Amino acid sequence: MDLYRKVAELIKSFKYLVAFTGAGISVESGIPPFRGSQGLWSKYDPEEFAHIESFLKNPAKVWKMIRDMFTTVLEAKPNTAHKVLAEMEKRGYLKAVITQNIDGLHQEAGSKNVIEFHGNCKWLLCLGCGKKEEVRKELIEKLPYPKCPKCEIPLKPDVVFFGESIPFSVRKKAETEVSSCDFMLVIGTSGVVYPAAELPYIAKIRGAKIVEINLEETPYTFSITDYFLKGKASKILSEIFTKLS
Repeated sequence: MDLYRKVAELIKSFKYLVAFTGAGISVESGIPPFRGSQGLWSKYDPEEFAHIESFLKNPAKVWKMIRDMFTTVLEAKPNTAHKVLAEMEKRGYLKAVITQNIDGLHQEAGSKNVIEFHGNCKWLLCLGCGKKEEVRKELIEKLPYPKCPKCEIPLKPDVVFFGESIPFSVRKKAETEVSSCDFMLVIGTSGVVYPAAELPYIAKIRGAKIVEINLEETPYTFSITDYFLKGKASKILSEIFTKLS
């Protein structure tokens, strides 16, 4: 039995499948990983541009980086990997997607139960009153930065900056799903960004099988991964999906 068929058979035999996704799943949508050679951190020091203290001290400076990010993320469309996961959920195989990505592509592809561990950059948040504004071209083009219409203070993307904690409700939902799952697909994540990187370990401790899909090995590969599928997420997920029916 080939490995794709083996994983498909396992998916059908287990009761609670959860997907944990990272930047690698969105690369085929044209969004380079933040830490990659073409990523945002190759142009902007994250401690200087993506720390909450930097935003509070100099929002205009940080908004230069944010606009740069938006030029890529807002034009991106879901790829085959996103769509396969959405279809797996629709057919009852997949219970939830926990993603570290802030691009909203899982929802755009049709996934319903998505836990965005690091937030969603398609919304802007007021740190004063908590009001959220959906990202619009005229908002992000406002100089030096968009302001809350009520508080007149700078709006920030509704994502977790360095120096901020993961919202309690989000972390709780993610940990509940991970504790419930008996099978986890780990897709396109480096496994080095904490506390998100803890989640597959929690699943493994609770007895879950781990299938890892990635272009290269990670800290998970030789510690908790049961089956490692090397390659592009869209191709591998498509192969598995064709063997589910």
